[in-house]
Amino acid sequence: MPSFDIVSKIDGQTLDNAINNAKKEILNRYDFNTSKSTVELDKKTNILSIVTEDDMRLKAITDAVISRFVKQNLDPKALDFEKPYSAVSGNMIKKDIAVKQGIDKETAKKVVKKIKDSGLKVQAAIMDDQVRVTGKKIDDLQAVIAVCRGEDFGQPLQYVNMRS
Repeated sequence: MPSFDIVSKIDGQTLDNAINNAKKEILNRYDFNTSKSTVELDKKTNILSIVTEDDMRLKAITDAVISRFVKQNLDPKALDFEKPYSAVSGNMIKKDIAVKQGIDKETAKKVVKKIKDSGLKVQAAIMDDQVRVTGKKIDDLQAVIAVCRGEDFGQPLQYVNMRS
């Protein structure tokens, strides 16, 4: 039976390139000339840590990171800005931004519900951090991809492992 997987992954090297380019852009800006701002990516936990002096610089850094994501063809929806920033030492503030990898259970349930509501003759199953879709015809699977692309699930989705 034909099948494919719906996943949410970001290439680690492309992510690293985007963050490094954003760092270079920030270091070369005039308004960050005397700043002690730092941008670090923890590759094990996929958390981007930004430490800077004030809200204005924090917003400028996040805008630079988002623009670099777009230029590297990464979806900025993969960044989770939910956590508020916290005060570190002195007048410095810190913001941790998580990079989403894998589909969480709630999003997977939304994807499966959308597929079932479409009325196509396919089966969708949640497997760890991905959704596997199987059907009798490849045309039905391609219709599922079209349905999922038309919906916003709050994170980027990729469609891989198409087997016939």
